[in-house]
Amino acid sequence: MTQYEQARAGTITPQMARVAQREGIDAETVRDELAAGRLVIPANRLHLAGCGGEGAARLDPCGIGRAVSTKINANIGASPVSSCRQQELIKLQWALRYGADAVMDLSTGGDLDETREHILAHATVPVGTVPVYSMIVDRPVEDLTCEQILACIARQAEQGVDFFTIHAGIKREHLGLVSRRKMGIVSRGGSLLAKWMVHHTRQNPMYEMFDEISAILRQYDVAYSLGDGLRPGCLADASDAAQFAELDALGELVARAREAGVQTIVEGPGHIPFHEIEMNVARQQAVCDGAPFYVLGPIVTDMFPGYDHITSAIGATAAAYHGASFLCYVTPAEHLSLPTPEEVKQGCIAYKIAAHAADVARGLAGARRADDEISDARAAFDWQRQFELAFDGPAAEKIRRRDVKDDQEFCAMCGRDWCAMRISKEVTQGVGQGRDAADR
Repeated sequence: MTQYEQARAGTITPQMARVAQREGIDAETVRDELAAGRLVIPANRLHLAGCGGEGAARLDPCGIGRAVSTKINANIGASPVSSCRQQELIKLQWALRYGADAVMDLSTGGDLDETREHILAHATVPVGTVPVYSMIVDRPVEDLTCEQILACIARQAEQGVDFFTIHAGIKREHLGLVSRRKMGIVSRGGSLLAKWMVHHTRQNPMYEMFDEISAILRQYDVAYSLGDGLRPGCLADASDAAQFAELDALGELVARAREAGVQTIVEGPGHIPFHEIEMNVARQQAVCDGAPFYVLGPIVTDMFPGYDHITSAIGATAAAYHGASFLCYVTPAEHLSLPTPEEVKQGCIAYKIAAHAADVARGLAGARRADDEISDARAAFDWQRQFELAFDGPAAEKIRRRDVKDDQEFCAMCGRDWCAMRISKEVTQGVGQGRDAADR
């Protein structure tokens, strides 16, 4: 039985208990949310056991849903023109160091099977893939057969992958809507399957074979991440007929996946104006019956290439506040190049900020504890405690020590005589002494 099936049967599994422990909530709450389909624990049975042989990392399960803290995903993976297996391992290590709750191997270059196995053997977080990339390594997409599709999905499940992006919601009848767009189809998986459908004048094979794919996922307890092959790639295409036609198909597939006993996440739009984010999230939650929403950003403006970790983190904060549970990071390299380890770090930090800000705003229990603790340290001019509490303490300390070497009661922004907090302390002490004198 999958986690979803066991939850519906009333069983609390070790994975559910671990999620409850990590989140500081009751295990029965985790079970209830999982049984309702509002929470997912991506945990392939083989990754839990340590796929990759002796010494391989074992998955530490995490929960994705509104009852728990907002999670972030880091995309890594080699391309045909850049990176290698070892470089991707470094990116994995940096992603984990800077707070990624999951990673996706989006490799399209090099030995994809070897890279995937290498990442899985070192990852303690859930690992996702887009299987269609591996299906076309040695062949044009037009030559892809249904048997090859199922064989590739089964192979990656056997390797230990925890969740699959499957673009089953983009249907042949949706393709006419794409011609109205400024940028067409920007999803790699979506464009590949669109090309297959046009060539064969047939329905999307992922949609046609959805039940067969579900049977493979159920066998290993792999979660669906139902892909948004028609996500908008610019503000001009946001919230259009193509996007919402696919969303309606994804709502149908959520129900079919649950009937098959498979856990399901739904992927969401990429470029959305800020004022449309709340509507998009509400619509997904209604159409997909509360399935966890996994959003890329959204990116709220198109005109800042090189800074899209910022433009998207703005949208991600709003999306997570309004109902998204899983944020796919965007790095400064988005739209431009494959990210470096340093850009992976920047993307992770931007999205940890977005996720945490949303959790504080929605009143998640315990979310603001660290904020209050660091505020106490600031009020006391306890610099060392501030560095201990900061998400990236070494970076904060490096900036602090740039101009002021010792732990004095001011920073270089104001200096001693202009420091408002020091002056405030003197004022407070003076007011207190005045009251004491008056009382006497």
